[in-house]
Amino acid sequence: MKYLRNGIRNVVRNWKSRSIRHLTPVYALNRIKVFLYEMRHPDHPWLTQQANLILSYLLKPQDVGFEWGSGRSTLWFARRVKHLTSVEHDERWYNQVLDKIRAANLVNVNLLLKDFKGYEMQEESPYVQAITNFNNNSLDFVLVDGPLTYRDFCANLALEKIRPGGILVVDDANLYIPCDSISPNSRSKIFAPESREWMRFLNRVKGWHQIWTSSGIADTAIWFKPFRE
Repeated sequence: MKYLRNGIRNVVRNWKSRSIRHLTPVYALNRIKVFLYEMRHPDHPWLTQQANLILSYLLKPQDVGFEWGSGRSTLWFARRVKHLTSVEHDERWYNQVLDKIRAANLVNVNLLLKDFKGYEMQEESPYVQAITNFNNNSLDFVLVDGPLTYRDFCANLALEKIRPGGILVVDDANLYIPCDSISPNSRSKIFAPESREWMRFLNRVKGWHQIWTSSGIADTAIWFKPFRE
């Protein structure tokens, strides 16, 4: 019993240290910077400021895009590209985003409501599989956002759908991929990727150019599919 109590005490102590260890002056400053940026740019995607800047230069009026997880990014992308397919799992949020799309008179968005619960294999859910309706090498960019536990399957499915020279964006990449980020809960380089699917993903994009951006609060990673693999 003594060893059990000590073990529980150690688990609680370690959990507490992980939950507050990011509360530093640097974190507070970064949090203020992110808050001010979002206040000044209420229509920008919930990605890092640097990622948004990069995408604002790279996205073209003729581009066709796809995103898992709708929201501010949906309207922001739609105003910059030819067509966007956005997949959402939460019905209430789906209806809110749909209202905003209609209010903005955006007719180039296909907003899909797809479920992901109740499937023995996560990758078989309609939410994850939504991108399979596109031909290989047909998308100019893909954003992987939405439910955290499905992003590894989404990222892998996206690779073949992106055209050579196209863009893959993974939000909160620091949570799954070993990195040097100071953002909270980042996965240290001493650990393996968060799942086998993330390991598979990293092996598949070894030849892709990458830009890793961080706000010190969250990270967004961008990969560019090479013209020749």
